[in-house]
Amino acid sequence: MPLFSFAPSARRTLLALVAFALFWPANAMALSLMDPFNLPGAMDGGASKVGDDIAYADGPRHHLDVYAPEKRGDPAPVVFFIYGGGWNRGERSDYQYLGRAFAARGFVTVIADYRLVPEVHYPEFLEDNAAALRWTQDHIAEYGGDPKRVFLAGHSAGAYNAVMLALEPSFRQEYGVTIPILGVAALSGPYDFYPFEYGEVQNAFGDTDNPEGTQPINLVTSNAPAMFLAAGTTDPIVRVQNTENLAAKLQANGIWVTTKYYEGFGHMEPVIAIGALWRWRAPVLDDMVEFFTRFGAFPSGVPYAAVTPEAPAGETERIDRVMDQLDGLFEPVTK
Repeated sequence: MPLFSFAPSARRTLLALVAFALFWPANAMALSLMDPFNLPGAMDGGASKVGDDIAYADGPRHHLDVYAPEKRGDPAPVVFFIYGGGWNRGERSDYQYLGRAFAARGFVTVIADYRLVPEVHYPEFLEDNAAALRWTQDHIAEYGGDPKRVFLAGHSAGAYNAVMLALEPSFRQEYGVTIPILGVAALSGPYDFYPFEYGEVQNAFGDTDNPEGTQPINLVTSNAPAMFLAAGTTDPIVRVQNTENLAAKLQANGIWVTTKYYEGFGHMEPVIAIGALWRWRAPVLDDMVEFFTRFGAFPSGVPYAAVTPEAPAGETERIDRVMDQLDGLFEPVTK
């Protein structure tokens, strides 16, 4: 298992890059806020991108990447991860660190782009993810994944998308997805946000004829898969009540639900903490892998342990400010 470590100077450099990305003009160069987390030295070893820019349908937003453990033997469990971004932004390349984090833990990981507002609106972005899931069903064995051990995961709007794919079977049926969804891990997701009060949500959902039908809280049945629901306790974008309300509804219907509330975390930090650079902040990756393992990811036991770097001395306050600034770039979804 390759070790992961940062010299203090390297960590300070990476933190400076995060701050630089926050304030660099968006039209000045192709610079993503997530770039610092995807630098080679900031990601887990023991993982490879085994599928790059694969088309799962026609169109520039219908491509995906696949990550896998470098040491592969028997077919591995699969994480199908959906990123967020208010349904109007996001790129799969921003989440290389996450694909490698799960691959380093023994999962084959799929991250797909999908069409965004204003090109599309509800439900087209869900349909795109269903199409990518169908590709996963048909092809993931070619990349070392086991189509009988598939888990959905997502963050923010991506958490919404993942939960909706699990709760509303019509999307999967339309695209011929028949593989079982063994569990869903959703971070910082909106599940109970009608009426639509803010611009991004209105733009994504405002024209639907059945707004109540867009809400995961209204679609829970006793057929739902087990879920892991996590949120930061001080999330200013998607209030923690979304997680609490959906968890209560799942439990009332007899569905296994694991909840984690990361004290003092805002909106972006739970998903960033999955990566090696920020993993010392909270055991998000361990918590998700434990949940996946409970529901069949590794019948013979977890093959790899996460490597967690030590906290950088004297940097906590600065990191908190960076996270607050990242959250400040997003419009609220719920009050």
